Amino acid sequence: MGIILCATRGGEPSSRTEQQAIALAKERGDTLLFLYIVNTHFLDKTAAPIVVDVDDELSDMGEFLLLMARERAEQQGVRTETLLRKGKVRAEIKRVASEVGATTVVLGSPTGKESAFQKESLKAFAREIEAESGAEVIIV
Repeated sequence: MGIILCATRGGEPSSRTEQQAIALAKERGDTLLFLYIVNTHFLDKTAAPIVVDVDDELSDMGEFLLLMARERAEQQGVRTETLLRKGKVRAEIKRVASEVGATTVVLGSPTGKESAFQKESLKAFAREIEAESGAEVIIV
């Protein structure tokens, strides 16, 4: 049995990615680890009390989104874990993939300007994950 890592941020694009990861985990009998990353670096020039409040709110939202993803997976009989991290998205995905010994990382395809990645940069990122963690990366 392996571990499938699926980062999520909520919304319809993430829901589609989560469903693909759930189906893959069910097919393979793998454990599915949903990851949510709180990234408040966009607030680096803001007053500290505001950053703390935003960080807390984003963490609460992340916990809620992870709970929803976990419930969907467990309803389909998939063993599921969740993890909330704080930091930069790319660095944390790579770090977690290595730390947990992920055998597969599922990434969602870019869906427009709101995406953290564009298609070519996502492919390059997938190659970095594979090189650094040894995990297979599937872009859905």
